[in-house]
Amino acid sequence: MRRGKRITILGAGSWGTALAVHLGVSGVECVLWGRDQGLIDQMVDLRENPKYLPGVTIPEGVKFTSSLEEAISFGEILFLVVPSHGMRSIVTQVKGLLDRQGVAEKVYVSCAKGVENESLAFMSEVIEDVLGKEISESIAVLSGPSFAKEVAQGLPTAVTVASKNLDLAKALQDILSYGTFRAYTSEDLRGVEVGGAVKNVLAIAVGISDGMGFGLNARAALITRGLREIVRLGVKLGASPLTFAGLSGLGDLVLTCTGDLSRNRQVGLRLGHGEDITNILSSMTMVAEGVKTSKAIYKLGVKLQCEMPISSTVYQVIYEGKRPEEAVTSLLDRPLRPEWE
Repeated sequence: MRRGKRITILGAGSWGTALAVHLGVSGVECVLWGRDQGLIDQMVDLRENPKYLPGVTIPEGVKFTSSLEEAISFGEILFLVVPSHGMRSIVTQVKGLLDRQGVAEKVYVSCAKGVENESLAFMSEVIEDVLGKEISESIAVLSGPSFAKEVAQGLPTAVTVASKNLDLAKALQDILSYGTFRAYTSEDLRGVEVGGAVKNVLAIAVGISDGMGFGLNARAALITRGLREIVRLGVKLGASPLTFAGLSGLGDLVLTCTGDLSRNRQVGLRLGHGEDITNILSSMTMVAEGVKTSKAIYKLGVKLQCEMPISSTVYQVIYEGKRPEEAVTSLLDRPLRPEWE
């Protein structure tokens, strides 16, 4: 199965490049697409991504292109590895290059962890909205605790592949699982997406706390109460609470909140040190998904009447100018309550 499928990776950032490295090492035919011709040329010459994943050699079997048409025609399976706010645009472009039969023949794997701000749609919903409900069985989500750098270095990693179509999830599991990279399957597509999106917002909260020197007790409390918010929202959206005890829930939350390779944690640390969010974002090469997602999660919480105090406070710090000191005070001053209410 592994050698029988050709894969197109749309997005030449750190995660897209890491997936290309992993698939190339495992013997899967794949092409890595990026819109920046200059970066593509550098990758061809250097066999590495000097901008997003420097120092990691990309296997010779991996092809590169800046032609979206060429990339789409190559792969039977499209890994959509773009920021969540760019998902609708790239899927719309894909649709424009395929006829109806061509759309139906592809598999679409979302590798983005976020929520669209305008529609409050998760990425599988965005893909389905653009391409049609008839391809819902051809959509999957790849999520879990997986820093790109460590995956590219071949360090042990476990992830979740979710799809309403369990046969598809199993097929992707077979393709992805190789060497030190292990994939587990799930049919809880929504739960896996909720965990992947909200944990980025919570990582900013933990970063703020750590940046302000509040210690390990506070970090553990934020992670645990943050997980409660993920479960609360997920259940409102029809997800299984068991999903959030797994890799795409607790696993990804712990990694993103505590690992220094986490861009969202770094944003929080800098906010906690007193930096302005505009300056922080302007200095970053890569996207911290939690910044935009905090707005969508805040809106979702209001819409669903779902209490999410930590996530809402992150939104207030980023978009309403609330000072981190005030944010901490507002969380600690909330009415006392039972833990599992």
